[in-house]
Amino acid sequence: MQKYSFGDLSLKILKSLVKLEQKGIADYTWTEVEHIAITEDERFQLNYIKNQLKNYPTHVMNEATLWARAIYPLLRLAEQANILATSEVTLAAQYQIFELHGIVDGILGKCIAGNVELPYLVVLEAKRGLEGKNPQPQVYGQLLATAHLNWEENQNNLENMFGCYIIAGAWTFVHAEISKIDTDYPLLILEHSREYNETMEAETILKILKSIVSTYLTDVNCLNPD
Repeated sequence: MQKYSFGDLSLKILKSLVKLEQKGIADYTWTEVEHIAITEDERFQLNYIKNQLKNYPTHVMNEATLWARAIYPLLRLAEQANILATSEVTLAAQYQIFELHGIVDGILGKCIAGNVELPYLVVLEAKRGLEGKNPQPQVYGQLLATAHLNWEENQNNLENMFGCYIIAGAWTFVHAEISKIDTDYPLLILEHSREYNETMEAETILKILKSIVSTYLTDVNCLNPD
């Protein structure tokens, strides 16, 4: 059994573990969020977040400050029902021939009585500058882990998961379709959004987050109509 932490993953390693299909940056159905409504209360809070960032450039903030001032507040605005935002979540999943584990910066997922049960969207705050590296393999690994955890719960043939990596206030979303989960060579298909600027496009970011949560709740209700 091969074991990898999320931070150790590279595209080369992932391609040895799964069939990886990466689609380019485009306008996908899940990025078309003009129809998503923003309430007056949400708009007020968005303006507060943007004002907090306006005179405090994100490129000079450390990760903890940026998380507290912008990332976590935006995630919290997207909460709905029992889908809540949580920070510093430990994930582990065991596929047929490999195991993934590590700590995720943040998630939106099913939480009951303060306990994370099923993550649905994973969030990575990537390092900048000389310490930075390509955040995509780490997010892909986290998406594989969340897919397996959801598959253990519902045994779906196809799991739809979402991820996001943030670099100095620029949000990039990833949609993952994971299938053949119980085989030696799972299939991972990925779609990527463009970058969204946290100060100028906070409303669009929130709409995408709200759309993702709504999609998850719809899927769950379809599987559990009672």
